[in-house]
Amino acid sequence: MTSSTGRNASGHAGSGGPDRPVDGFVGADAGVGEAARAARADAHDRWLRALLPDRPGVALVAVGGLGRRQCAPHGDLDLVLLHAGVPGVDELAAAVWYPVWDAGLRLDHSVRTVAEALSVAQDDVKVALGLLDARLVAGDAALADTLVRSAVDHWRRTAVRQLPGLREVTAARWEAHGELAFLLEGDLKEAAGGLRDVGILRAIATAGITDALRPAVRAAHRRLLDTRDALHVQVGRRVDRLVAQERDGVAALLGLRQPPPAGPDAPQLRPLPPDAAQRAGAVDGVDGDALLRRVAGDARTVSHALDDAFRAADRLRSGRRRGTDGRPVRRPVARDVVEHDGELVLARTAIGARPDPSLSLRVAAAAATTRLPIARATCEWLAVYCPPLPAPWPAEARAALVTLLGAGPGLVPAWETCDRYGLIERWLPEWTRLRSLPQHNPVHRFTLDRHLVQTAYEASRHTREVDRPDLLLLGALLHDVGKGLPGDHSTAGAPLAEAVAARIGLPGPEAALIGTLVRLHLLLPDVATRRDLAEPVTIAGVAERVGDTTTLDLLHALVRADAAATGPAAWSDWKGRLVAELVARVRTALDTGALPAPPAPDPALLAGPLPVVHLTGDRVAVAAADRRGLLATVAGCLALHRLEVISADASTVDGRALVECRVQPRHGLAPDPIALGADLRRAVNGDVSVTQRLRGRALAARAEGAAPRVVWHREAATDAVLLELRAADAAGLLYRVTCALDEAGAQVRAARISTLGGDVVDAFYLVGGWPDDAARARLEAVVLAAV
Repeated sequence: MTSSTGRNASGHAGSGGPDRPVDGFVGADAGVGEAARAARADAHDRWLRALLPDRPGVALVAVGGLGRRQCAPHGDLDLVLLHAGVPGVDELAAAVWYPVWDAGLRLDHSVRTVAEALSVAQDDVKVALGLLDARLVAGDAALADTLVRSAVDHWRRTAVRQLPGLREVTAARWEAHGELAFLLEGDLKEAAGGLRDVGILRAIATAGITDALRPAVRAAHRRLLDTRDALHVQVGRRVDRLVAQERDGVAALLGLRQPPPAGPDAPQLRPLPPDAAQRAGAVDGVDGDALLRRVAGDARTVSHALDDAFRAADRLRSGRRRGTDGRPVRRPVARDVVEHDGELVLARTAIGARPDPSLSLRVAAAAATTRLPIARATCEWLAVYCPPLPAPWPAEARAALVTLLGAGPGLVPAWETCDRYGLIERWLPEWTRLRSLPQHNPVHRFTLDRHLVQTAYEASRHTREVDRPDLLLLGALLHDVGKGLPGDHSTAGAPLAEAVAARIGLPGPEAALIGTLVRLHLLLPDVATRRDLAEPVTIAGVAERVGDTTTLDLLHALVRADAAATGPAAWSDWKGRLVAELVARVRTALDTGALPAPPAPDPALLAGPLPVVHLTGDRVAVAAADRRGLLATVAGCLALHRLEVISADASTVDGRALVECRVQPRHGLAPDPIALGADLRRAVNGDVSVTQRLRGRALAARAEGAAPRVVWHREAATDAVLLELRAADAAGLLYRVTCALDEAGAQVRAARISTLGGDVVDAFYLVGGWPDDAARARLEAVVLAAV
């Protein structure tokens, strides 16, 4: 179709949405729910009928949301002007399209005969699906009925042949938008498990391939539509991505509230009072997290139904594989597990015998390693008849879990299938609390349950780098088990993970090691990005907490897996280098007992006329005549060229002040090195024009957010005290703070900058002990004022 958005054909803006030419139209826009959607469809129908002149052989047909009578508050119109070759059809189309544009509505439109519409549908599967929603709005009913019946008949005849192409297009959409069930800010329409997938299920059901629209799917669909409608009302425009800041308002419009916690069970939703349900925004008792969990559950229902429907279509297209005796082929893939029609089912001997408690785990492991789906009937049988696992688990069950976690790409779909039928919480009762739990740090892209499984998948890439790959995989699955509980999640999660490991059957020392991995899983990245790795106290402290190289290697693998599962903002090349450098230094200390010597200054900075400026890759090095404030000057100049400082070291050697920084572009594009070098030279020589630019840019870039905080660490270095600043990130922050420290008489010998989403943790090593409480308080006030 041709798409237009709020403009008429001559390019003039329409009159806007509020002045719609139908009484009661605006009131119908504001509602949420099935009745409100139907009311909007009725209002559209009445208005559009009045626009189309009464002519034989012409019909106005709605597809999309209006065709299904599921109009969103700020949705668009999908219209087909159907004709039988009558003259003047372009003028008739203009009589409809122009008022729609002038009303400020988004419009997808086309003018076609029945034959033309069916021809396009034959070449474009998305058009074929759209015509299944076709509904007469005005005009020749017989003409519209011909299109509707022909479109349905065409689809039923060609669906099996067209579904592979549709599946390919759908997979590309899923790749682009992710899985709604596991995303913290998912697209309600386009993501896997969203409204677009319900349309595919409806098409498969229309083709008679399978009963894809089961009652659970219909209920999930209604709730997703309600959520989409509430999101439109909350934001005031067409938007399908449910972002974090809108969750509470959407939950309020839906009348949802999370009751007080009542144990480990998943929270249930109950309605708000009617007056509160009409208000958008944060409302006492409204919990956007509970809404996200409901959306996740509904998206899971849709995704599972679509997986089943696609497999049914595959079986119908390919037919059953039969042996020479005419019986369907059953290929053994593991003990008690066989492949049948492209799915895994139980061997007949397993069904007839007393079930083994490890059977469900062994089936899951077979599915993950073969990357074949488990048949629905098999999952249902296991959920009913497989007995619970004893404590401790038998060795066979433990081995099956390790095989499942280490299966690579097959892990996630196998785990999700088992979770769908309640098998996971029978293995791990803690999973009920973790399922669909939101994570509020913006660097995370997944809900907690998917993050844990994804971390195990990522950890499988590192199993050859550690002595105990089984402990790595289990630690990856449990590393964030303490989230959602009071206190630091690493501390809260360690005893829980240790208890799980003991229940699984690990010996005491190995279970304790799982607890250690959970407790320390953030140690390496935190230290690497916030502490001076040349400081002996830093290396000695990490070595003491880690204890041995086996644990060190496990933590190194776990932190990389955790970061990869978190999202692209959680890791970078510089962070990887810092962590690797820390690991190498700690390994030396653990192996030899000797702490590595601090690195010597770059000889190139100690020779030649001053100032010296070296720019190589992500390194910026400056040498100038010994003076205070050089670090602040360099930091400000780097901020002026949109470079973020990751680490900085300042020292004085033979009367020269040396500053060495590691940097990265703030917005992805590296600055012009010639211009940067020139500005650095002018700035360190005291050029007033550069200094004024630095101060102006730094003052303009002050950030808003939660109140900043200063934390002192007195034992973090041998010759310095550590001042740690926790604040909202902003361009020029390092420049302002180092200026303030310099003006207060504090000498910075090193700085480490760690960015966490929109926040930073900046650590400054200040020369001297700063033992006086009053002096520290004054310095703290100066730093906070600079933020």
